[in-house]
Amino acid sequence: MEIIKELPEVFEEFAEQRKNSFLGVKELKDKGVPIVGAYCTYFPQEIAMAMGAATVGLCSTSDETIPEAEKDLPKNLCPLIKSSYGFAKTDKCPFFYFSDVVVGETTCDGKKKMYEYMKEFKDVFLMELPNTQGEEALKLWKSEIIRFKEYLEAKFETEITEEQIRDAVKVNNAGRRSLKKLYEVMRNDPAPIKGQDLFKVLYGSTFKFDRSAIPGEVDALVDKINKEYAEGKMEGKKPRILVTGCPIGGASEKVIKAIEENGGIVVTYENCTGAKSIDKLVDEDNPDIYDALARRYLNIGCSVMTPNPNRLELLGRLIDEYRVDGVVEMVLQACHTYNVETLGIRRFVNEKKNIPYISVETDYSQADIGQLNTRIAAFIEML
Repeated sequence: MEIIKELPEVFEEFAEQRKNSFLGVKELKDKGVPIVGAYCTYFPQEIAMAMGAATVGLCSTSDETIPEAEKDLPKNLCPLIKSSYGFAKTDKCPFFYFSDVVVGETTCDGKKKMYEYMKEFKDVFLMELPNTQGEEALKLWKSEIIRFKEYLEAKFETEITEEQIRDAVKVNNAGRRSLKKLYEVMRNDPAPIKGQDLFKVLYGSTFKFDRSAIPGEVDALVDKINKEYAEGKMEGKKPRILVTGCPIGGASEKVIKAIEENGGIVVTYENCTGAKSIDKLVDEDNPDIYDALARRYLNIGCSVMTPNPNRLELLGRLIDEYRVDGVVEMVLQACHTYNVETLGIRRFVNEKKNIPYISVETDYSQADIGQLNTRIAAFIEML
C-alpha cells in the first residue's frame, strides 16, 4: 500500500536531498560513473550528461571552512568563493572529493583567480565565459562548449555524439518545465505554500543525480499543492516579495526566513537557484545542437554580463506575473558585480515598475540576523 505523504514531509525530503546525496555520489563513484562538479548556472550540464556522467553543483554556502580558505585567499573576498575553496581544500565536501573533474568559468575575477589555486590539487577545466551576449560572444561560447566536449572525450576515452547530447537536452528541458510549473503555483494570491518550502524543492532538485526522475516527482507535488489549494489550504494574505541578487542556499537562506518571519511571503526567486536557471529551455529543434546550447546558456541574465538586459527582462516579467509588492535584493559581501548593479535594479524596480525595493548585504555568518530582521521587518511594514 502506497504511503501518502503530507506536503511538509515532501518539502523536507527535498530539503535533505543535498545531505542524502553524499552517499549517493560515493555509490556512483564505486560503480565507475564519472562525476563532474561545477560552480555556476552557465555550466552546460547536457555535455557531461551525454556521456553518462553525473553532474553536481559545488558552490558551498557555509562559513565552516572559511578560516581555512583565508590562509590562502584574502579575507575581504566574497564568502561564496572562500567557502567553495575552503571545502575543496579541506576535502569536507563529498561532491568535490568524488568529482573526476571540476568545471570552472570566468564569471567574476575572484572565482577565476581562485580556480588557479584549485588547479594545484584538483583537475579543473576552465571555460572562457564571455562577459557580453552579442553574436561574437556567442561564437566564443559555442567554441568553448565544443572544447569542453572534446576535453571530456579525451579524458574519459569516450565519444560524445550529437544524438546523446540531444537526449540529455530533452531530459533537462523536461525537468525545467516541471520546476517552472512548480514555482508558477505561486502566481496564486494568496500563495498556496511558503516561499521557504518552494526554495527547498528548487534547491534540493539540483542534487538529484537522476535528472529524468525530476518531472515525475515535481509534477506529483504540483498536483498535490493545486488539490489542497482548491480545498482551501493556503497561506494567508501577505505582502508578496520577489527575491533577487546573489545565489541563495545554506546560510544565506536567513534572508528568506527574515522575510517570512516578519509578515511577508516570497512568491518568486530571480536568483540562480530560482527562475534564472529554469526559465529558458534549449531549442530542441535547432539543427546545430551546440548553437542551441550556447544560446540558451549565454542568455542567462547574470550581473557579470555587460550590458545585462536579460536580467531586467526576467525581473520585469516575474514582477508582473507574480503581482509582486516589493523586491528584496540579497548581495553577498564583496560580490562587486551584483553590488554595483544594485543601482540599476533599484531604478528599474522603483521607476519602471513603481514598487518598493531594498538591498541587503550579508555573508555566511549568523551575526547579522538581528539587523536583517530589523531592516526587512521595516520594509514589509511599509508595504
